[in-house]
Amino acid sequence: MHLTKHTDISLRVLMYLGINKGEICNISDIAKKINVSRNHLVKVVHKLAGFGYIKSKQGRGGGILIDGDLNEIRVGDVVRDMEATLTIVDCSNMSCPLTPSCILKRALDDATNAFMKRLDAYTLDDLIRNKRTLVRLVG
Repeated sequence: MHLTKHTDISLRVLMYLGINKGEICNISDIAKKINVSRNHLVKVVHKLAGFGYIKSKQGRGGGILIDGDLNEIRVGDVVRDMEATLTIVDCSNMSCPLTPSCILKRALDDATNAFMKRLDAYTLDDLIRNKRTLVRLVG
């Protein structure tokens, strides 16, 4: 499975906001700190705010922040929300002669479910347990 750049950026933004919990952070500063395009970051931030992971404050002194419980943000949920699909192979769009008797699709679905179950075991708080080191790197 390959996660999109938006999902990758989403997780890094959430980690950054998590280590700066409660602080209003500037999008341009975050883009520099986590080494992503400001344009990509704006799109990601919009989606994260839409899903309720972050809050944005408009106007002078505005920015984005997390003010909720970091233990309630599950990595698997973020991935599900940010990814358009988790399907590894979409057999419905293929004219494969094996489809009527294929076990591969079930095997890939099982693998995806195991992957997501593992991600569900992690929270945002788990991802920033090494906060002191992360703050030195990007904080």
